[in-house]
Amino acid sequence: MEAPGQELRAMLAELRERIDRIRRRRDKIGEQNTKAVLIEPLLSALGWDLLDLNEVIREYRRQPQDSPVDYALFILRSPCLFVEAKDLGADLSDRKWVSQILGYATVVGVEWCVLTNGDEYRLYNAHAPVEVEEKLFRAVRISDLAQEDFTLSTLDLLSKDKMGEKLIDALWRAHFIDRHVKSDLEHLLTSDNRSLVRWIHKRRPELSPSEIRESLKRADIQIEFPVIAAPPTPSPEPQRPRREPRRTTRVQVSDLIEAGLIIPPLELERRYKGVHLTATIQQDGRIVLDGRPYNSLSAAGGFARNSVIGAPRERPYHQTNGWTFWGYRDPETGSLKEIDVLRQRYLERH
Repeated sequence: MEAPGQELRAMLAELRERIDRIRRRRDKIGEQNTKAVLIEPLLSALGWDLLDLNEVIREYRRQPQDSPVDYALFILRSPCLFVEAKDLGADLSDRKWVSQILGYATVVGVEWCVLTNGDEYRLYNAHAPVEVEEKLFRAVRISDLAQEDFTLSTLDLLSKDKMGEKLIDALWRAHFIDRHVKSDLEHLLTSDNRSLVRWIHKRRPELSPSEIRESLKRADIQIEFPVIAAPPTPSPEPQRPRREPRRTTRVQVSDLIEAGLIIPPLELERRYKGVHLTATIQQDGRIVLDGRPYNSLSAAGGFARNSVIGAPRERPYHQTNGWTFWGYRDPETGSLKEIDVLRQRYLERH
């Protein structure tokens, strides 16, 4: 019998071929066929018995008047995971779908939810005391071969065994802490923090406090934490070790252009507080927003936010992670993806 990790890897390879075949033929398979040929085979590979009503209930309702959830997965007869399915061509960024499943999960008391179109899987923590966007734990695509290992380890967290061990809870806690520490560090490094200015001035007395403050305002500082991922159950077959890229490597937009991952001009989009924002990546790597060029995605994102909510008092523009703020249209699917997807592909290659 195949070990779970090997079986899951084989299933992902098979699903990748099915997705590619469907898209090449440009078939519109609909939600029910997406469930049958893409989602349910994966749930089976993750150890869930689709024929056992003590483990999986389709069209689950706690009360007769409730809107149904496509799949409710149970451990010891208690629901532990909701899965909401859409058809393969669906864009999962539609906020109404996320709000619907998270709202219902909160009422029922289920912490973990998955929104999927059979290719992309978005994992949400419904109980996290943050805005809806920040409840997103991870998003992976089966069709993205460059992220195969990360997709494997992420989906393996949804297996019956791993859900029973609550491993995803521990990884979420680390993710939650890292995200808040990152936010506070970025604020510290970009705000007019007197303690920080004094500390730098003490180390570099040749620099005046005003020079240090101006330098901090000009800084485009990126703080990244490595993704903590528990590997799936190993296969008994020996595997050649893979070198994992350091995701903390500094990457510029010009690097992605040189690598052919971005072909300028590339239009960027973001719906922010109900306002549709656009910008364009130029051949020289600069980002043009409202006719003005910026040297980084973060600066362009910060000034884009200024145009909606006004500038902050402590600095020229809002501190923003431009890689996750801006999105681009995937030329194959037409769906909106974070520009960070291309940065991660670059890191995988290098």
